[in-house]
Amino acid sequence: MNYLGLILKNPFRNRTRASLAIIGIAIGIATIVALGLVTSALQSSTQTTLKAGEAEITVMANGSNNFQSSADLNMTQVANVKSISGVKDATGVLSEEISLNSSSSSSSSSGSGFGRGGGQGGFSVTGIDSSKLSLVGISGSGLNGTTFNNSANEIIIGKTAAQNQNKTIGDNITLYNQTFKIVGIYETGSFMTDGGAYMSLSKLQNLTSNTNKISNIEVKVDDNANVTQVSQAITNKYPSLATTTALDQANMINSILSVINNATWAISLLAILIGGIGVINTMIMSVYERTREIGVLKAVGWPSRRILGMIVGESIVLTLAAAVVGTVVGTVLVYGGLMIFNIASLTPVFTLDLLVRAFGVALIVGVLGGLYPAYRASRLAPTEALRYE
Repeated sequence: MNYLGLILKNPFRNRTRASLAIIGIAIGIATIVALGLVTSALQSSTQTTLKAGEAEITVMANGSNNFQSSADLNMTQVANVKSISGVKDATGVLSEEISLNSSSSSSSSSGSGFGRGGGQGGFSVTGIDSSKLSLVGISGSGLNGTTFNNSANEIIIGKTAAQNQNKTIGDNITLYNQTFKIVGIYETGSFMTDGGAYMSLSKLQNLTSNTNKISNIEVKVDDNANVTQVSQAITNKYPSLATTTALDQANMINSILSVINNATWAISLLAILIGGIGVINTMIMSVYERTREIGVLKAVGWPSRRILGMIVGESIVLTLAAAVVGTVVGTVLVYGGLMIFNIASLTPVFTLDLLVRAFGVALIVGVLGGLYPAYRASRLAPTEALRYE
């Protein structure tokens, strides 16, 4: 067998030990790959969301945030915001969390029932004027079907929500004991938005007893206006209001993703440390078991550097095999999880950077883990090695 053949074959002589070493390293690699894929999917969804909507500013009640849906504003404040210089258009929206309600479902044979209270899951329903849907990123090719009629019991739902609830255009659902017809299915690319639904603002206000109340105001600025200046002008004139821009939202989400990315690097370092220890142990045992063999190789003329290169090479082969296993497992876990939870709007992106990181960690572990055992093997005296039992 040639030199390369020995390097490829030797790590797997003891299959049990090699398998355990590969599994130990692969767990770290799989975690790195999984977190990287999730981060890339969230980044892609965030960018799509920010580009989809035409509204550059979201106005809320002072002290609230984007994750709250309390109806703290009223329709009069929409007119006030529209009067601000630089505002091209504005619309009020009301957001409500809708849960599956088995009792309302059984009272209607036309479809699933939804309402407040302890249900089995659900989604967010947003009330908005149908002519303003473009301000939240729903328009054109992103909508299959038609928009809802403000005066009719009609609703449009996101692609993810439609899949989760097994609904299609023409089906009915029950909201607060009223039947609504699904007239359209939209897709924005945001996993949060596509998991919800939109209906007439006035009807949702009536259903939730929030007459004239809204959760926030979506604002579109003039083409030549400065978003930051318009945002500041709104809060200056109306101190009871708070604003957030698309850039603010992007920065907030990027900071969260940065934490995840830093966690990935921390896991990478941990994988190098733990994997390196495992490889050192595996290769030292391999060297001990092959002491006589190494003595024979040195006796027939193999130089120390050739022995050192062989042991380090075997270590690298072991860790690269673990990288392949870990990459496959991590990828399957992420894609499988998205399929199980039916999150169609999240699309993981397997980048070259992620691949380089996974195999780079494996290569570093292989080199660092193999150096000490290789050094010990290269320093063996042929006569002593041949006498080793």
